[in-house]
Amino acid sequence: MPVSENGLSSELLEELAALAAEKVHGGEGLRLMGEGGLLPELAQHLMQAALEAEMDEHLAAEAGRVGGRGSRSGGNMRNGYRAKKVMTEVGAVTVQVPRDRLGTFRPRLLPVHARRTGALDDLVLSLTAKGLTSGEIVSHLAQTYGMTTTKETISTITDKALESMAEWRTRPLDPVYPVVFIDAVHVKIRDGHVANRPVYVAVAVTADGYREILGLWAGNGGEGAKYWQTVLTEIKNRGVRDVLMLVCDGLSALPDAVNTVWPQTVVQTCVVHLIRASLRYASRRDWAEVARDLKPVYTAVNEEEARQRLADFDATWGKRYPSIAGTWQRAWSEFVPFLGLPDAIRQVVYTTNAIESLNARYRRAAQACGHFPNEQAALKRLYLATLALDPTGRGRQRWNNRWKSALNEFDVLFDGRLTAGRV
Repeated sequence: MPVSENGLSSELLEELAALAAEKVHGGEGLRLMGEGGLLPELAQHLMQAALEAEMDEHLAAEAGRVGGRGSRSGGNMRNGYRAKKVMTEVGAVTVQVPRDRLGTFRPRLLPVHARRTGALDDLVLSLTAKGLTSGEIVSHLAQTYGMTTTKETISTITDKALESMAEWRTRPLDPVYPVVFIDAVHVKIRDGHVANRPVYVAVAVTADGYREILGLWAGNGGEGAKYWQTVLTEIKNRGVRDVLMLVCDGLSALPDAVNTVWPQTVVQTCVVHLIRASLRYASRRDWAEVARDLKPVYTAVNEEEARQRLADFDATWGKRYPSIAGTWQRAWSEFVPFLGLPDAIRQVVYTTNAIESLNARYRRAAQACGHFPNEQAALKRLYLATLALDPTGRGRQRWNNRWKSALNEFDVLFDGRLTAGRV
């Protein structure tokens, strides 16, 4: 008789289908999950059968060790049941956990103090990663699965991620990265009083062309170069011997901090950040024209042409918006490396959108909570949001496709440092 992957016979599946059809035709409707649902009832029977099988296996093993069952022969035997309510991913079920006379039975399906199945924990972690607050998850479980739980229980479940987060934040990294993007997202953390605190984010593109989030770090104050040097030093201590280019948003004193860690690294200001900084000085009605007239500056073939295009821009807009040209001039030394890059590399270091899209996800997750009680809670939330990124893997593949031509250019432009660092 044909069976499914889980061992269900076609006959059993047809009986279940007939039961579902009967309920629909009878006007009762078919409820799958939650109180009175079909799936919790099935889960209860299956779990009960599994517990009984585990007890039989346990008693048989002990009988083999001590010779026979029963207290008179020094063996073990059944000793009734105890009811246990368990939260599962399909709803709450109550099972009768068998007990043995010697108290040595430890069911694998439901450990002694477990009140939830592992699949439910995974569900809660997934909902948290997608931005739901503890209160929203409690409400969702009640409405969808008929479960009564608390915010404290949800917090206990998500705390399971702390150990894996610690391992993730200290994992070894690749010896060389072509590009590292850095930025900071600000979240509200209560430390005596609620204040905006930066969480530093570093995203690298690997030598194989994939995006990798290197870590999350909670800072104490502003987005300063001194703290970034601490972060980059930690990254180096995790095995990163070389970074070819580091792209940032133009933070002052950052190039010196970067070169203290990796002396050969080229620090590149994000061009889009410069454009946005320029538009802050312009009236909204002029944004399109200002952006159009700035384009010749960052698409110039060399520094000399870029300076001329900036002078042309200032001649056109300088009287109305004199601060825009000054914004580019102050960032010129970090902007200039961009002009010496091949087109394939320009396309990928043109902007920090790679990290800004990530920060947008982080902000949504943080704003849903309002503020966090402590630094660890904030990092946990953002770490879970990290795990929920790109579940289909399509984004990872798009990155790989975009970087293939650029990676070849990187190895040529940086004198083989990319290849040498991988040996």
